[in-house]
Amino acid sequence: MFRQLRLVVVAAALLAPVTAVAQTKADVDASLDALFGNHQPYHTFFDALKKAVAADDKAAVAAMVDYPFQARINGKAVKLRDKAHFIADYDKIVTAKIKEAVARQTYATLFANWQGVMIGDGEVWFSGVGDGNAIKITAIND
Repeated sequence: MFRQLRLVVVAAALLAPVTAVAQTKADVDASLDALFGNHQPYHTFFDALKKAVAADDKAAVAAMVDYPFQARINGKAVKLRDKAHFIADYDKIVTAKIKEAVARQTYATLFANWQGVMIGDGEVWFSGVGDGNAIKITAIND
């Protein structure tokens, strides 16, 4: 009897709805502050990236990339040395999937860890790079 009761209680607990706690802008700010010392440059970069991708502003997006940049174009790894090469291959790098991931992403739902800040399911990563810790795109994964 007690065994059956325990099974019922365990089953009920497993079937109970789980309430997910939504992450807020303040949560993201706190996370970025803890990881990188200041969230504001990341927030500003994210907003500018969303705007540039939405406008299909190839030059603006290219200026946000950390060079040399490793891209996959037509299934091959390609090293892009500068903005001009990125712009030339922009449509092969910033595909519809990438544009959609950036468009759907909100600041409050960004994921960040020691590697940087992730958009979507890893479609785009950005982080502080170099001596000046400038925020740049470090990866685009179609």
